Order: sequence, then C-alpha cells, then structure tokens
Amino acid sequence: MILFPAIDLKDGQCVRLKLGDMDQATIYNPDPAAQALAFENQGFEWLHVVDLNGAFAGESVNGAAVEAILKATKNPVQLGGGIRTLEHIEAWLSKGLTRVILGTVAVRNPDLVKEACRKFPGHIAVGIDAKGGRVAVEGWAEASELGVVELAQKFEGAGVSAIVYTDIDRDGILTGINWDSTIELADAVSIPVIASGGLASIADIVRMTMPDAKKLEGAISGRALYDGRVDPAEALAILREAAAG
Repeated sequence: MILFPAIDLKDGQCVRLKLGDMDQATIYNPDPAAQALAFENQGFEWLHVVDLNGAFAGESVNGAAVEAILKATKNPVQLGGGIRTLEHIEAWLSKGLTRVILGTVAVRNPDLVKEACRKFPGHIAVGIDAKGGRVAVEGWAEASELGVVELAQKFEGAGVSAIVYTDIDRDGILTGINWDSTIELADAVSIPVIASGGLASIADIVRMTMPDAKKLEGAISGRALYDGRVDPAEALAILREAAAG
C-alpha cells in the first residue's frame, strides 16, 4: 500500500486547489523541486505530480518545474495533466518519468491509451476524475456522460498499470476519501486503483489498511500533508506495520 504525496503545479509553484477550482489555489511551496526532495527525506517512496495548467491547456505548461522535480528526487514520479499524444508520453518517459497518467485522452481517445500501453508497458496509468458519479475532463472543467466503472472497464486487459480515481467533490476540502466509490471501482476491475481526493487525517490512513481496501494500490495525499493534519512518519509507520502483518 503506497501513500503518494502530491505536488500540484500551477504557474511553476506547488499549490493545492479547492474542489478543482483554479481560482481557489493555496501556494504551499514556490520551489516544487525542494518540496519533492522534502517528501523523499520524510520517507515517501513515490511522488504524484499534476500539471494543473497543462490539464486545462491540453499540453504541458509546467515542464520546467517537472524536470526540476525529476532531477531533485530519486523517487519514481507519476505525472498527469495535459498529456495527450504518444510523442508527449515518450518525451516525458525519456526524461525519467516512471508513469504517465492519461485523463482527458482516455475519454476522448481510448485507443491511444491502449496503444500507449503496448508501446510503453508498465508506464501508463489512467486518471479518472468524477463529479457526481460522472467522468469529468479538460481539467475538471467539463462533464462527460460516461460513468466511472464504464470508463475503467474499457481498459481491462490493455496493460494499464493503475487507475487514479479522484472524487472532485471531495478534492482539497479534507472531508475524507470517498471509500465506498473507490472500493466499488476496485471491485469492478482488475486494474490496481489509487484513491485520490479528500484524504483528511490519520483515520484515512488507518482506513487504507482495512481488509476491503487492501486491494488498492494506495492513496494520494496533498493538503492534509501540507497542513500537518497527517504526520508522515506516523502514516508511513501504520502502512508498514499493516504490510508486515
């Protein structure tokens, strides 16, 4: 079970949004590379990065910040936001990214995702962002008619390494992860699922260790870590103990 600390990039800075609203951004660190190193030093073993501007623009916008992060940390990094082409995927993987998260393009062009899985096995994840049970695209600005499970099942057997499932209605407001929907999704597909959106406290970390949640690959934490609501050492110790038991 992996706890992924999150770095969300807006205008080159490390921020957190509230409910996915770009106008409700809190700056936590003007130096994302320093934040990446800090997470590594705290004992985290992965890093989750989102190019927020890129998600809206449909192309990488915070590329310089991402490259600085890749140079600063030895941890594997997964990146989402604005990655829409095979060339774009290849370029990022060649720069040392471990996993690319495809979101909008997974809705618009699922065949591209499947082709990417064939071309870059083990390096492609799908990001499913949901609002009211429906998949949202274009940086959460637009709702689709697709259901979450319906979209996820399109990629069964394609070689997708993980699904990052975000409940937008909970993102950045510290109300707790939507465990029911996340576990329902994990039950519906064989692809590993990562919970995202709303992780609020150590209670969510403990919830990750419950039997029905153990099928998940992990969960992402942003604001709770930055605000000190989740102590990294305590959280990682709980997950290590659960894994050992």
